[in-house]
Amino acid sequence: MLHYALVFLVIAIIAAVFGFGGIAGTAAGFAKILFFAFLIMAVLSFLFKRK
Repeated sequence: MLHYALVFLVIAIIAAVFGFGGIAGTAAGFAKILFFAFLIMAVLSFLFKRK
């Protein structure tokens, strides 16, 4: 999941450099969603693993 977030982040950065506003915004949005989803799942796995 983190891999996909990083891929979308790279796509957003490349699109922003070339000036593709819509593509950069969409890719950045996906990267944010996937990053926070990964972060929540990582925290939950650490909490439930220790019990």
